Amino acid sequence: MRWPIYQASHILHAGGVIAYPTEAVWGIGCDPDNPQALRKVIELKRREQDKGLILIASHIHQFDFLLSDLPAEDFDRMNQRWPGPVTWLVPHQNKVHPLVHGRFDTVAIRVSDHPIVRQLCNEFNGPIVSTSANLSGRPPARNPIQLRQHLGFYLDFIVPGPLGGLSKPSQIIDLKSGRILRG
Repeated sequence: MRWPIYQASHILHAGGVIAYPTEAVWGIGCDPDNPQALRKVIELKRREQDKGLILIASHIHQFDFLLSDLPAEDFDRMNQRWPGPVTWLVPHQNKVHPLVHGRFDTVAIRVSDHPIVRQLCNEFNGPIVSTSANLSGRPPARNPIQLRQHLGFYLDFIVPGPLGGLSKPSQIIDLKSGRILRG
């Protein structure tokens, strides 16, 4: 599995958009610091750019640039649920591109427990954008055939591998209020 991960990371660094298996659905992603790649993801999905995107990582320390000012109890609360299928909304403090946080003063972040996602973020050496592989408002791809039918022509690379064992996307929780936004 080493070669596809290396190749995907190289494509991310070059501004490409890739697809990869996640815990429940196929995801598409890019370098969160590359405005052209971010625009390509948003256009590919036909998504409103003010909705924002999720960032995924292999471990919590890949988010140190966002979390270093958080109170210890907030950090501990996130760390207790990670790695795993929980996405937290945390203040972005203008430390991420506006296309990542959209119209919000928070950004969605998750430390994945999917082995391919973790290898990918480790090879990339940081978090990547993660959004479901589908056109906005349509069901996400749950297998490579659906992925290729809907988005394959527009992707720069597809990382092979199985989905994780979950049947629904990650839970989304606002860190400050504790409110569950997706369940």
